[in-house]
Amino acid sequence: MSSENEIKIQNVSKFYGKKQALKNISLTIQSGMFGLLGRNGAGKTTLMKTLAGLHKKHGGEITVCGIPIENAGSIRAITGYLPQDFSMYPDMSVYEALDYLGTLSGMSAALRRERIDMLLTRVNLNDKRKSKVKALSGGMKRRLGIAQALLHDPRVLIVDEPTAGLDPEERIRFRNLLSEAAEDRIVILSTHIVGDIEAACEDIAIMNEGEILWQGTVSQLIKEAEGKVFTCHVPKKFLPQIKKEHIVTGMLTQGEYATLRIVDNTTPDIQHIIPAEPNAEDAYMYCLFKNGCNVGGENL
Repeated sequence: MSSENEIKIQNVSKFYGKKQALKNISLTIQSGMFGLLGRNGAGKTTLMKTLAGLHKKHGGEITVCGIPIENAGSIRAITGYLPQDFSMYPDMSVYEALDYLGTLSGMSAALRRERIDMLLTRVNLNDKRKSKVKALSGGMKRRLGIAQALLHDPRVLIVDEPTAGLDPEERIRFRNLLSEAAEDRIVILSTHIVGDIEAACEDIAIMNEGEILWQGTVSQLIKEAEGKVFTCHVPKKFLPQIKKEHIVTGMLTQGEYATLRIVDNTTPDIQHIIPAEPNAEDAYMYCLFKNGCNVGGENL
């Protein structure tokens, strides 16, 4: 694929003082939706800000659609960014806030009207165009964030933890918006929510403590966990010991019993345990486990 349609990251490092936040990261991200999955503090936000030209790297090379990351002005011109802590002009109306941002970007009045009208319809906020930003719900503000990130029609869209705190309906609506945006650009979704990655992304990378642990497709990740997931039905009194000794990825309690999903390299010594088909969450936990990350259980 042409470098015009991809982000190439080679041996990138980043330090905050003596702490290394990014450790020789190498990734290739192509058109469509790419998921970056990892726990809070894994280094995802640092990497996103570096790709958006907001943080400087301390080693390695990055090109975004063929442009070296050092050309910060050119990078920002083709990149839309929705940060985790997004906020904008609370006392302006929705339309005024977008119009002001468009003016700052040097867009003509005619182009601003055209893009704002189109985007407010696309993010389902047309009926809120006169409402003050501070009056919007959390989900509406997140959708407004996508509208501002797409205002200048970027070739790359970066969104950092966009669905945290949203109700299920808003999460689905937001994921669908991102999928639509990914039809003709690179979209990077950074999150710790496995369900968002599974529902929206095919190509993914798993990050932990500043390193890339794994890269591939969701189906490849799940395949690697085959034979490593088990289920059992046990009395609740055994739960504390089982949770101490094993990685429990699911637990449904009914009366005095609990049905558990357990991830392990070998069949746990628990009565009536049987193999189970892995899902994406099981596979993610198994990936962390096999890479030596502390995910619970004394096996580590």
